[in-house]
Amino acid sequence: MNLRDWQNPWRLMLAVNAAVFVGVFLHKISLPPYVPYIHLLVDYHFGFTKRALIGAVVSLFTAKVPVWLVFALAGAVWLITLGLFVKLFQRTFGFEQKHLPLFVFMAGSPFFLKNFMHTLGHFDIYGCLLTIVLLLIPARSLGYIRLAAAFSVVLVLIHHIHVLMYVPTIAAIVVLRYYLVQGVTPQNLFTGIVALTITGVIFIAAQFSGTVSVPQQTFIDHLQSRMSDPSRSDLLSFAFIWYQPLSKEIADTWARLPHNILGIPVFALLIWLHTPLWRYFAGLIGALANAMHRRVVISALIIISAGYLLMFAIVFDYSRWVSNWAVCMFLILHAVKTLPASRETPPIPTDDTKTTIFAAILTLIPRVGIVRPF
Repeated sequence: MNLRDWQNPWRLMLAVNAAVFVGVFLHKISLPPYVPYIHLLVDYHFGFTKRALIGAVVSLFTAKVPVWLVFALAGAVWLITLGLFVKLFQRTFGFEQKHLPLFVFMAGSPFFLKNFMHTLGHFDIYGCLLTIVLLLIPARSLGYIRLAAAFSVVLVLIHHIHVLMYVPTIAAIVVLRYYLVQGVTPQNLFTGIVALTITGVIFIAAQFSGTVSVPQQTFIDHLQSRMSDPSRSDLLSFAFIWYQPLSKEIADTWARLPHNILGIPVFALLIWLHTPLWRYFAGLIGALANAMHRRVVISALIIISAGYLLMFAIVFDYSRWVSNWAVCMFLILHAVKTLPASRETPPIPTDDTKTTIFAAILTLIPRVGIVRPF
């Protein structure tokens, strides 16, 4: 990077974000991966089981699971997600100087790649990754709907909460990229209904029939047999979540609510710091040439956001939910940009002081967290 690059605040912020990625990774690998590691151990040994797909795939390649595999596998998925997002941004906007602020607000957001690094090994990033793939491939045939359905089923099998976290965004992207362009026909409407039905059935099966039926100690013994170091029994402390019914999850969430809602002002502040991005997004929607397209986009954003509000009432990992909601907004923005527009939307200004300060603050925030802010 030459002197001219360093004098450009947007390029400098990209360099700082890269350094933050490394710092968050070094911090993350120093922490015990309680939840991510146990997800690599759980498989379908005792029959159909919720949250077991990743562990079942891992079991095809190794009988013993080392702890380092959490970081190796999750790190590889993170790098693939980064690479595909860069490709997506290049295709949608390009990397001219005028679009650097938008890229910094997205790629450098503490909601996005930095928080995925902090939650390394958790299942959230898989939803983002598969959604980006759907944004990159052509959407010209019924195969696109079927692929979106397959991705949705995979995500639900990874973790059933994806039915609220990324499946609505996938459905919205199918509507924006396929149905609004190709039009609705009896055949593609039927295909879409079947896709939604199959995803819903898989979700119901995972939520209500995916609980492990054997005694908990038998389950733990099996997990321990898959560990490369069975003495690390502390890493099995979250085995209870495969026995916990939905009612218990909701009760725990509401019991923690008085304390966890104290983070809402922080979340609101972080969302506010993205104001230049939200203004640009609103400009894209307002510039759409078709009024019906605008209504569909707004409806999709409302439905996606309602799903996240429902998650807030069910599971208390609030920092993750807010972060993934923002990521879904970023991805929908890319889909909206591909729709026909009646005018060009002015990009985020590169020389506005307030915008630059907001971006610099977001650049320096290393992540949002898992439950409470930071």
